This record gives sequence, structure tokens and C-alpha cells, in this order.
Amino acid sequence: MTDSEPDDGLDALRHEIAACRICRDAPIRGLCHRLPHEPRPVAVLSRRARVLIAGQAPGLRVHESGLPFDDASGDRLRQWLHVDRPTFYDRDRFAIVPMGLCFPGYDANGSDLPPRRECAPVWQDRVLSVMPQIELVLAVGGHAQAWHMGAMRRENMTETVRAWRNSLESDRQPALLPLPHPSWRNTAWLKRNPWFEEELLPELRRRIKMLTC
Repeated sequence: MTDSEPDDGLDALRHEIAACRICRDAPIRGLCHRLPHEPRPVAVLSRRARVLIAGQAPGLRVHESGLPFDDASGDRLRQWLHVDRPTFYDRDRFAIVPMGLCFPGYDANGSDLPPRRECAPVWQDRVLSVMPQIELVLAVGGHAQAWHMGAMRRENMTETVRAWRNSLESDRQPALLPLPHPSWRNTAWLKRNPWFEEELLPELRRRIKMLTC
């Protein structure tokens, strides 16, 4: 922290997050198995960014690199936002905080497990409290939508994203825009729902340009 930056608790929270081991040492009894590998929390907190990307949980590649969305999903998300990698990883432009801060491991079929359930109740409210400048939250995927949207969330992810105008036009502060997860597994979903690229993406890109310039 420099002399010109306020003592707002953000740096202390960064250190707390980096040291977090609750999913390994104190898992929720009866709900989650103990994380079998060393946790590596991945989150980007910012004093200046006006956009918060609320994702799901890091995958293995992100776990290894420590860089959020450092994978094919990130490439697609950057395409949606219409930003390059340097812009995306500029913490003065984007904060990035997933629902689960650590790679949760794989299920029996080799797919990523859901975000750890210990994470969000401990960190999400505190993260938002030290970033009051955030003006837009991008809720990426069903888990992020469940946490951030509350009663605005619809019966499934498709209907939640389809109602994106209602989210943006609500009185909620910061504004919220739901997005599907940019995983390759959602390629068929994108083909079945052309309105996403035709209607939602232009508004998303307009807002991102306005808030990150």
C-alpha cells in the first residue's frame, strides 16, 4: 500500500485470503469432503476497478498458474467482453472473485467439482465491503447467480440469463448482469440461444467499454 492509498482493509483481506485453508482444515461437516490437495486461493481484489467478475471456481490450470481465467474459458470470456489479456488482468479495471477460491478437484467422471461451499459465506460479503467502487457485477454461471441475484434468479440458468434486462434495470447496486459460464461445454447452449450474442453481448461490451476506459 502506498502513502496515497487509504487503509481500507483491502491489503489485509488479500493476505487473509491467500492464507485461507478452511476447505482443507475445517470443511463443512456433512456437506463437503476435505480438499485433498494444498489450497491455492485465486482472487483479484481492487481499489479502482468498477467491474467485478464473479465466477465459479478455478480449474486445474488456474490452480497451477494462480491466474484467474487463464484457460480456454478465459479466452471466450475475454472475447465476450471484447478486451485483450493485458486489459483483463489490469486490476484497476477488473476485480475477479469466484464463488470458490480454490480448485475443488474432479468428480468420478473427470469433471470439475462444484465450488467449495465453505468459501462464499466466509469471503463474499467481506470482499464486496472493501470494494465499494464496484458498479457492475458479472455473475458468471449458476453458482454465482445463486449467490449474487437472490430472488432475481429464475428457475434455471437459461431463464436467468434470458432475463438480463430485468437484472440491469433493477434498483440493485451495484448493477448485475448474469452470464453463462464460458466453458466449451456451453458451446451447444450458445448455438441454441442466438439472442445471447445478438442482444446481450452488445450491451455487455458497451458497459465494459464505459466502465474500463
